[in-house]
Amino acid sequence: MTPVELSRTVLRAVRCAVDDGELSVAVPEHAVVTVPGPGGRGDYATNIALQLARPAGCPPLQVAEILCPRLRDAAGVADVEITGPGFLNIHLEPDTATAALVGEILDRARPNGGQCPSGPIRLTGTSRPDGPTATGDSHPAVGHRTPAAVPRQTATTGHIRPAVGPTTHTPTGPRYTPPTTDHTPYGHTPTLAQTVVPLRIPYEVRAEVVADTLVRVIATQGGRAEVDHVRPGETVDLRPVPAPEDPAPLGPDAARWALLYPAGHDRPRITADHLLQRESNPLFRVRYAHARARALGRNAARLGFTPVPGDVTDVPSAAPLVRALAEYPNALTQAAAHRAPDRLARHLVAVADALLAFQHTVLPLGDEKPSAAHRARLALAEAAGTVLAGGLSLLGISAPDYL
Repeated sequence: MTPVELSRTVLRAVRCAVDDGELSVAVPEHAVVTVPGPGGRGDYATNIALQLARPAGCPPLQVAEILCPRLRDAAGVADVEITGPGFLNIHLEPDTATAALVGEILDRARPNGGQCPSGPIRLTGTSRPDGPTATGDSHPAVGHRTPAAVPRQTATTGHIRPAVGPTTHTPTGPRYTPPTTDHTPYGHTPTLAQTVVPLRIPYEVRAEVVADTLVRVIATQGGRAEVDHVRPGETVDLRPVPAPEDPAPLGPDAARWALLYPAGHDRPRITADHLLQRESNPLFRVRYAHARARALGRNAARLGFTPVPGDVTDVPSAAPLVRALAEYPNALTQAAAHRAPDRLARHLVAVADALLAFQHTVLPLGDEKPSAAHRARLALAEAAGTVLAGGLSLLGISAPDYL
């Protein structure tokens, strides 16, 4: 059961309660289903009871108690708990929950990508209308476009790189054929639908890069960001701590990561550490984890098996990875709502670390033959690669297949 299907299940429970005369409300068009927050339990949670309490004329807890038994009877649901003022925390059957999550990610992957036509913006001249770059030297600013030529930037669609897709081979055995009902990339929601987010920023390198990234991140939530440049003394909406020096010598990928990974109130480190291929470098771990996901797919193809979502509870290291993938939509939502792309960057590090710990279980060892367990593990690894590719693309950073 995917989150979309679970949302429909919640709405069916509301409709049944209305038909039975236990609730007197209009059935909403959409039920929000998310990963539980702090203090929550289960695989998913919904605030539908709080949403319906006022129109129903009764406390949220009473609405939750009415809906709870109907949700427990749904196929694929193991249990439902009520927490707080009336949150419904839903436990899915373990194999059902993981297979549904992985299947949804692979289903929503765009084999041909879905990039914004312009990609990350770049300045070819100065970052001020009448002078040198914000860092005071002649290097082009990273991730910018000339303000005089583009006074306002807007977007209504996300920027997603090609996901981890099937390789060109003809293996034997089961093959996962996802449905084609929804090609919205995983993690994209209508949370900010019809919302215009103004981003008035100074002519400064880091502010430009953060704003450019937020245009895409906000678009993943259905919103539209409008970027305007302001002069000194004018009100701004976004003013991250400036970079201490020009990040351009690091190259486009490392420079953007150096500016985006720290929180807006922290001063970024512009050092060669971002270029090191070492475990201590978060950017390297994220890109390396993506490359490993692609390598696992290639190696599996040579062994003659393909990914099929299934149960991975037999592998202890799978649980942190499943959890990180399930929390990805919330990380995108929070990054958009708080204008904080660093939240997305940090979550990608969590996904990468979990994948690197899990990767060694994917392929058969020695004379072992590929089994349903290996196909399920491969599907989970490819889902993680898809999320890493999409997240890096939103940050304007490349996701190499080989590293």
